Amino acid sequence: MAAANAPIAMKEVLTLPSIGISPQFITFTNVTMESDKYICVRETAPQNSVVIIDMNMPMQPLRRPITADSALMNPNSRILALKAQLPGTTQDHLQIFNIEMKAKMKSHQMPEQVVFWKWISPKLLGLVTQTSVYHWSIEGDSEPVKMFERTANLVNNQIINYKCDPSEKWLVLIGIAPGAPEKPQLVKGNMQLFSVDQQRSQALEAHAASFAQFKVPGNENPSILISFATKSFNAGQITSKLHVIELGAQPGKPSFSKKQADLFFPPDFQDDFPVAMQISHKYGLIFVITKLGLLFVYDLETASAVYRNRISPDPIFLTSEASAAGGFYAINRRGQVLLATVNEATIVPFVSGQLNNLELAVNLAKRGNLPGAENLVVQRFQELFAQTKYKEAAELAAESPQGILRTPDTVAKFQSVPVQAGQTPPLLQYFGTLLTRGKLNAFESLELSRLVVNQNKKNLLENWLAEDKLECSEELGDLVKTVDNDLALKIYIKARATPKVVAAFAERREFDKILIYSKQVGYTPDYLFLLQTILRTDPQGAVNFALMMSQMEGGCPVDYNTITDLFLQRNLIREATAFLLDVLKPNLPEHAFLQTKVLEINLVTFPNVADAILANGMFTHYDRPRIAQLCEKAGLFVRALQHYTELPDIKRVIVNTHAIEPQSLVEFFGTLSREWALECMKDLLLVNLRGNLQIIVQVAKEYCEQLGVDACIKLFEQFKSYEGLYFFLGSYLSSSEDPDIHFKYIEAAAKTGQIKEVERVTRESNFYDAEKTKNFLMEAKLPDARPLINVCDRFGFVPDLTHYLYTNNMLRYIEGYVQKVNPGNAPLVVGQLLDDECPEDFIKGLILSVRSLLPVEPLVEECEKRNRLRLLTQFLEHLVSEGSQDVHVHNALGKIIIDSNNNPEHFLTTNPYYDSRVVGKYCEKRDPTLAVVAYRRGQCDDELINVTNKNSLFKLQARYVVERMDGDLWEKVLNPENEYRRQLIDQVVSTALPESKSPEQVSATVKAFMTADLPHELIELLEKIVLQNSAFSGNFNLQNLLILTAIKADPSRVMDYINRLDNFDGPAVGEVAVEAQLYEEAFAIFKKFNLNVQAVNVLLDNIRSIDRAVEFAFRVEEDAVWSQVAKAQLREGLVSDAIESFIRADDATQFLDVIRASEDADVYSDLVRYLLMVRQKVKEPKVDSELIYAYAKTDRLGEIEEFILMPNVANLQNVGDRLFDEALYEAAKIIFAFISNWAKLAVTLVRLKQFQGAVDAARKANSAKTWKEVCFACVDAEEFRLAQICGLNVIIQVDDLEEVSEYYQNRGCFNELISLMESGLGLERAHMGIFTELGVLYARYRAEKLMEHIKLFSTRLNIPKLIRACDEQQHWKELTYLYIQYDEFDNAATTVMNHSPEAWDHMQFKDIIVKVASVELYYKAVHFYLQEHPDLINDMLNVLALRVDHTRVVDIMRKVQFWWK
Repeated sequence: MAAANAPIAMKEVLTLPSIGISPQFITFTNVTMESDKYICVRETAPQNSVVIIDMNMPMQPLRRPITADSALMNPNSRILALKAQLPGTTQDHLQIFNIEMKAKMKSHQMPEQVVFWKWISPKLLGLVTQTSVYHWSIEGDSEPVKMFERTANLVNNQIINYKCDPSEKWLVLIGIAPGAPEKPQLVKGNMQLFSVDQQRSQALEAHAASFAQFKVPGNENPSILISFATKSFNAGQITSKLHVIELGAQPGKPSFSKKQADLFFPPDFQDDFPVAMQISHKYGLIFVITKLGLLFVYDLETASAVYRNRISPDPIFLTSEASAAGGFYAINRRGQVLLATVNEATIVPFVSGQLNNLELAVNLAKRGNLPGAENLVVQRFQELFAQTKYKEAAELAAESPQGILRTPDTVAKFQSVPVQAGQTPPLLQYFGTLLTRGKLNAFESLELSRLVVNQNKKNLLENWLAEDKLECSEELGDLVKTVDNDLALKIYIKARATPKVVAAFAERREFDKILIYSKQVGYTPDYLFLLQTILRTDPQGAVNFALMMSQMEGGCPVDYNTITDLFLQRNLIREATAFLLDVLKPNLPEHAFLQTKVLEINLVTFPNVADAILANGMFTHYDRPRIAQLCEKAGLFVRALQHYTELPDIKRVIVNTHAIEPQSLVEFFGTLSREWALECMKDLLLVNLRGNLQIIVQVAKEYCEQLGVDACIKLFEQFKSYEGLYFFLGSYLSSSEDPDIHFKYIEAAAKTGQIKEVERVTRESNFYDAEKTKNFLMEAKLPDARPLINVCDRFGFVPDLTHYLYTNNMLRYIEGYVQKVNPGNAPLVVGQLLDDECPEDFIKGLILSVRSLLPVEPLVEECEKRNRLRLLTQFLEHLVSEGSQDVHVHNALGKIIIDSNNNPEHFLTTNPYYDSRVVGKYCEKRDPTLAVVAYRRGQCDDELINVTNKNSLFKLQARYVVERMDGDLWEKVLNPENEYRRQLIDQVVSTALPESKSPEQVSATVKAFMTADLPHELIELLEKIVLQNSAFSGNFNLQNLLILTAIKADPSRVMDYINRLDNFDGPAVGEVAVEAQLYEEAFAIFKKFNLNVQAVNVLLDNIRSIDRAVEFAFRVEEDAVWSQVAKAQLREGLVSDAIESFIRADDATQFLDVIRASEDADVYSDLVRYLLMVRQKVKEPKVDSELIYAYAKTDRLGEIEEFILMPNVANLQNVGDRLFDEALYEAAKIIFAFISNWAKLAVTLVRLKQFQGAVDAARKANSAKTWKEVCFACVDAEEFRLAQICGLNVIIQVDDLEEVSEYYQNRGCFNELISLMESGLGLERAHMGIFTELGVLYARYRAEKLMEHIKLFSTRLNIPKLIRACDEQQHWKELTYLYIQYDEFDNAATTVMNHSPEAWDHMQFKDIIVKVASVELYYKAVHFYLQEHPDLINDMLNVLALRVDHTRVVDIMRKVQFWWK
């Protein structure tokens, strides 16, 4: 059947490879298609990614780098579900992403592996595990819900589909399993049907299934159907069936009878089976798709076969419903995405003609509104009408495909039927049937409405219109208008009868709806007429209508001025104002006239309205001078001021302060320039100073920055208004730092009697001129002295204040100041009172009234300056009696006691509170010894030193310094720059130190002398202490110090001290002596303390006498001493002596140095003795290795053989390499033979000229490198037989072949090399390189054998390399042959023509020339033959006739002929 006439149309929508999908990913596990919207492909190479294909734009796939085991796109929206197995577990991690929002919606970790999953609805995912089935909603935070467990028939099945019905009450799970043993290629299908309501499962055999809804006649509720297809093998027979059954039949209602049909598989498809089923709800058809691409189409209602055909040559593994097209999508293994749809033009004729199933054809046409059954339907209608089966005829007409019977003729036909008494008229039956089926057309709606209107059943019309059963028209509206205007308006609107709708709104006075409706439908009514009509009856409505017109797109259809005039003609001022205020909101320049107009009419009639409009500030383009005059007349002075622009006008208006709100007037001043503002302020003060002062002050406060503070002050001063100045500056004071401003404020406050404010400002302000303010307040003589007290206290005028208060007899303020304001300044007050000769009783009383609050130090200072310190005796004693520990109190009391000579020593030694430095200073001129007592008590070092130096009290100074034990003090007094140092040292040595019994004091003194670098004085002191049987004679530290000092200052005494003293630190002192280069003394110290190692080190390192060291070592016989001697001998190069000493010391630690020195000195015999000793102590590879080497150097080969046979840890490989490198080949041979290093043995034997042994060793080594070395050595020795044996093992290595060849050739061994290569041809591992190299050698040295070699081995040659060799050696014949073999015919032809004497052969050249690629060579060949072989030119031209341009050949011939002539 031609594809155009087929009932099912197939179309290739897309091929997945065309958009970059690799064929390896076009499988059931990688591709998903949940609906006709998206295809999802999971890729794992070159990287993990998911490809989302939108079927609306399939050539623009979306590829995202996502790793997952499976990916599903939501059927409706861009939501992606991903599944991935958690590593190391059998659990799956599920995630749902919103691609558009780029956000994760939810995720869940399944406790078991999900083997299959699918979107069963846009909001629900079905999850199938090995044992159960779950549903997971994408809404909320819900987790998967278990629906049912899998039945036994699905065990070990591959799940291929899972579906649910639209109500989600019925679920079906489908799997496949291997077929029966007798028919294994036929896959078995299993199905599990589950009822959610009954919670029951039924196991069936089926390969594919799907749900559908079908409306059974007589049952208003649709029935749920399931259709499933199965193909099974039983008793040797294959059975293929399609079943359609109803699920959950409704009791008492007509039900769907079970249907079944056979699936007819062609003989070639016996092993094929259904893989998918899709149901077209649009046409009521069942599509069964098989794996091998067969399509079966069945009618859902009758299960009748409609069509069968193969739609894909490749296996189909995935299908999806194409709901909009009424078909389905299918994807095959090739990656084709096929769309199957119903061919609406041919399916009904196909069913009625090809299948001869008229009933099915009519049902299909009615069900899908398809063409092709018109004649059948009309014929059937006439038959029913003739049989008076009007109900059936009405139903047929209502369901007629494409409405072929829904005509006026049909209505007329039913109208013509006479009505039987007691029966429903056929026409009403017809209309009733139409209403139950759907919507009536315009003619049917008009006819039915006419019947209803005649019967006065308006409510039926309302119901039908509400249910959208009638098609509205203007005629229907006219009909209904006779009974109901509202209903008619609805019909007019639905019928888009615009003039009728506008007329209806006008009749109902719903003018606002006219504008809305007109805009919606694009109709333009007469707006001016409508406005005038509304204005007569509803002014406010007219305003609203006018405003609605002003908001219309494209602008108001009526001029604003015209609309305003309409309102004003009827004296509707408020309405006109409301309209204009609304439309003039944009404040456009072109509305200036209207802005002026609205203000004028309101200033004349309603000034308050105009004031509100102006206050709103919504207009800026009106006539301002005109409005200013009107505002002044209306008494709106503020508005007039805002609009006048001339100073005389402003002055005239501004004096009306009684009618102007002060705040508005203040704000107006902010709009004036500085000069105008000051002029206006001056006028206001001239007119009414008292009445306008407050306003002027407020203006000055508000705009002081613009007007200038100085100008404002000048204005107030001009009118001598201190009150104004006070109020103005009071507001400005907090933000000003100008001293003059602050002073003027204080002055104004004082003159206006604001004493409290004066007191506050003087107390808080930091910016007034203190001197100027003080003088002003003293001159003003205010009754309250607190402002003056504030100024003087803050700025240090306390003496002036005290003098002023005392002279003005204001003693009460003096007491108040000292007691309450600032007791800290009482000393200044007392000092000034003393200067003013105030009575002492008043001063004492004043001091005692403050007592502990009084600062003592400045008070004492003030009294001491005036020599009135005794005045404070009672006050100080009172403080001490109260337990005061104040240092200043006790300092002052001490000074009084010292002056009165009242046992001052007792006070200085017992009082713990006075300041020693202050009191000592006070005593210096009165009694220096008292000063020393005070300074000693306070450890005032500098002061004590100064006073004792000044008064030559060095004995006291020496005793103090020794007792003090302070390093810094000692450093100071022993400083060379101290001119009194000698006197102090004498007193320390003669008096202070002998008197001391404290070791610490002695130690500190000695340390100080050392630090001061006074060694001679220190020695003298120490000898007196240590050597003269004092208490410190046996002191360890002092003995050490004496010797060390002598080492530093007088080395000649050191040996005597060493012999006389015993209790000193021998090791430490000995090291110091070494550092001081007193080596004999150091040796004596170490020997005295039996420190033999240190002693011998002095002999070796310092005295440098090895002989004395050896003698000393023989005397003490200590291993450590011999070891030191041995090291020294080794350093001096006395290797044999050193080895002897190391053996005596039994010291094996320095074996590395001994080995190195022995090798340098070539004393290997001694080294053998030493290493044998060392081997008894340590097991070191170095020792054993060096012993072998020493044996080799002394030619003791037998001992080498014996040694390596014994247990040892020598690194024989390294030893052998070393012997080899130093040409000790016999010893190396022993080592290499012992360790079986055949490669090195072979090389060693080569050095020994033992070539046969070398070849044997190389054979054991079997190393290309070894073979090559032996080969080259044999060539050099002209042992060509042995060289060939080695060479054959080398040339089988491609990388080494060229090196061998060059080696032979460089030495002129051409024949031997050729012989080697010829022998290599017969090797089992002979490679192309050998054949090629031999050919190159033939080309260079034996040209007669070259051609034969090339012809014999052309397939085993590296032809390009041999071509280069032949070209270099000019073997043109062989070169031509190689070019032919290499298919380089252009080069072959060129070579023949360039070197024709050697290379040209006519038959060969003809074969070459027809195979060349360059056309130019044809013409070169013609020219060549014309030049060299003209007799054969015809034969050549016959070959080239079809390949050359004959005209060009003729030209060549002519030129040649011309040349001949």
